[in-house]
Amino acid sequence: MTEELFKKRTKNLALICGEFVDGLPSRKSLDIYGRHLIRSSSSVGANYRAVCRAKSQADMINKLKIVEEETDETLYWLELIEESSHITNNEPLNFLKKEADEILSMIISSLKL
Repeated sequence: MTEELFKKRTKNLALICGEFVDGLPSRKSLDIYGRHLIRSSSSVGANYRAVCRAKSQADMINKLKIVEEETDETLYWLELIEESSHITNNEPLNFLKKEADEILSMIISSLKL
């Protein structure tokens, strides 16, 4: 996958997470989980952009590790939302989990090269 395509994919993850959170029922715990989800998912794309501007190989690896951590955290918040709410339409949640998992797999593969 090209750098530009991956930038778009990570940005899209954040945008869809925002839309997903906006559609959640208004409950204190879901509001908190939702804010964390938006923060971590938007950090995936922001930190990937930093990867693209890395000054050295070591800098790039460190920034990729941050992307890995933020993507894993995004999956964590999605799991908490799934387990703490009674969402009737799981399609958006399942899409987000799949997308975050695929992004995480690609980042891990990049770190192993």
